Amino acid sequence: MSGTSEQAGEPVQLKVVVADDQAAVREPLAAVLGLAEDIDVVAAAADGGEVLAAVAAGPVDVVLMDLRMPVMDGIETTRRLTEDHPEVAVVVLTTFADDESILGALGAGARGYLTKNAGRQDITRAIRAAGAGQSVLDREVQDRLLATARAQAAPAAQGEAAGQPLPDDLTPREREVLALIGQGLSNRGIAEKLFISEATVKTHINNLFAKAHIRDRADAVRRAIGAGLA
Repeated sequence: MSGTSEQAGEPVQLKVVVADDQAAVREPLAAVLGLAEDIDVVAAAADGGEVLAAVAAGPVDVVLMDLRMPVMDGIETTRRLTEDHPEVAVVVLTTFADDESILGALGAGARGYLTKNAGRQDITRAIRAAGAGQSVLDREVQDRLLATARAQAAPAAQGEAAGQPLPDDLTPREREVLALIGQGLSNRGIAEKLFISEATVKTHINNLFAKAHIRDRADAVRRAIGAGLA
């Protein structure tokens, strides 16, 4: 992160570029985000070309990216940023939540995906998470990804279930966590469901992924389906 060092109790600031082709959206959003003590909106861009220019002028930590923009759309801009400026995190903020847009943006390297139904707190939380190297997807996006993953995973999972059983050394709690991942719950949702902390959830996930040789969350969904847990 290229934000300034914390001095005299002042929060570290994330350098943010707000990109949207509509001034009526871009300017108020930049103004509202700028009210947060830990966010410094360094530029507001109307298209992908302006985003790349702002990042080149730097430093920039996070780009809040619209998808439908002239000159260069948000997906292509995200792809170029991922290739040329991998240290810059992209959080998509768009009205579109179709599979093509979601998968295109995430495939291009976006670290977060929100729809414009998101409130100011949701957006600032996503920016902070992205600046810390974490991913944030809003609930609608999570649900669509889960539905797609389940549709793709179910036939393969049924065929793999006999040949790729879960290891015997998974604890009952790790099996519970895997089942809840299979149901589409986030780490926070799992923590609330099991009355444990998110840190404990992450520990269980790390352990079960290592024991069961699970690659990622999509693979976890497939294994949960194959084991009859979801």
